[in-house]
Amino acid sequence: MAAEFTAETAGAAFKEACRTIGLDASEAELLRLGSNAVFRLSTSPIIVRIARDPDVLEEMERAVRVARWLEAEDLPATRVPAGVAQPLMVGGRVVTFWESVQEHEEYATVGELADLLRRLHWLEEPESLRLPYFDPLAKLSGSMRQMNGISEEDRTFLEERAAKLNKDYDRLDFVLPFGMIHGDGSIGNVLRHRDGHAVLIDLDGFALAPREWDLIQTAMFYDRYGWHTKAEYADFVHRYGFDVMNWPGYETLADLRELMMVAWLGHQLGTSERSAAEFARRVRSLRTGEGRDEWGPF
Repeated sequence: MAAEFTAETAGAAFKEACRTIGLDASEAELLRLGSNAVFRLSTSPIIVRIARDPDVLEEMERAVRVARWLEAEDLPATRVPAGVAQPLMVGGRVVTFWESVQEHEEYATVGELADLLRRLHWLEEPESLRLPYFDPLAKLSGSMRQMNGISEEDRTFLEERAAKLNKDYDRLDFVLPFGMIHGDGSIGNVLRHRDGHAVLIDLDGFALAPREWDLIQTAMFYDRYGWHTKAEYADFVHRYGFDVMNWPGYETLADLRELMMVAWLGHQLGTSERSAAEFARRVRSLRTGEGRDEWGPF
């Protein structure tokens, strides 16, 4: 069984993984600790990800296959180092290695995200990728089971909301073609490469699903939380060629994606006071229907 996921245990797995493939792990930088611990090597342009969930080996094997295929298709996305056999299992953790996009994280624009999603959605995936069918209801259910330390009152409220959304989702009539999606298409997953172009990152959510799923977060971030401006969202719609907010199923899909965001925070409560405060703010907002413009990006 894997040890508790902390900066120290993730760091130990990171150092062992680097030794295994012959990388110098000295003076590495821990960029973030969440669903993954992400380290940047100081001695080579490599990013190392250690997954919190020890059961994601199949997902990360698929992410590596996707990265190699996208490189062959010349679609700008994060690349894996040549000649590295991965993922590795180290100390019960799944470890993967990625080429660094740049020395300091800089996000691209939502317009560039639209360009990349449009190109991605035009591609026809090979059977060799073995992409799963994406079931957001199963994903939400799994995420809600992992919520720890929340009150029974909050749990009951969120479970009842999920049950209603289960029924509403089954009645949706999708209009975009069914096919390959990124799975987490948002501004947080499109970075500026050191040579200037935009690239997609975090490829482990690739799946087969209605394409509306890849558009919903940008719409929500503009419409519900004010994280994008009206001009930015208009540019996104123009460059992708479809406005998901004009689709009758928008509110249901947005409610579902929003509940997944809240549930994810529900199993981060013990990691920081900031996580606990944001979770409480979001649940209060869902109860009252007010205050979404106070949500903070996480």
